[in-house]
Amino acid sequence: MSVKIRLSRIGKKHVPFYRVVAVDSRKKRDGACLEAIGTFDATKTAVVCFNESAYQARLAQGAIATDAVKKIYTLYKKGTTAQPEAVAKKAKAAPKKAAAPKAKVEEVAPAPEQAGE
Repeated sequence: MSVKIRLSRIGKKHVPFYRVVAVDSRKKRDGACLEAIGTFDATKTAVVCFNESAYQARLAQGAIATDAVKKIYTLYKKGTTAQPEAVAKKAKAAPKKAAAPKAKVEEVAPAPEQAGE
């Protein structure tokens, strides 16, 4: 039995929230897991909780962590809720210039006709 440490989605539609789990690699993504190791909030890119000792124990037993789990673990080790590079680049981009306010059109009263002409 090959064990993988991967993500299992528990969030609603358009609200991704994942559980980091140790599971048999032949099981479904959201199928029965051997052990829940942590949780990850993808909307905030924040590691909510992570059991490092369980993670290290599973790796020592021969489990294979997916790339996504490795990235989440590095976020946890940094102790930050750092944003992914793509989101960070958008945040650093120069803000769009606001459109210049339209000048108010002043209403001009028609000139009175001159009586002498």
